[in-house]
Amino acid sequence: MNRDSYAAMLAEVAAFHRKHRFREQGGEEMTYRITLMAEELGEVAACVTKGKPDSELAEELADLLILVMGCGIARNLDLNEAFWDKMGKLQKRQGRMIDGRIRVSEFRGQD
Repeated sequence: MNRDSYAAMLAEVAAFHRKHRFREQGGEEMTYRITLMAEELGEVAACVTKGKPDSELAEELADLLILVMGCGIARNLDLNEAFWDKMGKLQKRQGRMIDGRIRVSEFRGQD
């Protein structure tokens, strides 16, 4: 298994879903998954705001990544393709400094 491969990561998350029968037992219901992602994002925020070690932050970010990948599995989405499509769009955008921080957005309706 190539541990640097998105495909290998996706296969591992899919195997986890099958092992625990997520599809049959409500684990792939999107409202539920959004709640789980909000919970994990809160744990990421706690790591940052409370100055926890990077190892804890990495673990919480991995939880969030696994949940995002699982959402793609639940909805049969190709997140690899979506990632590259979105990066192509983002690379064409201009950045702006807003309140001392860089922001890269479409800035619709703003000059």
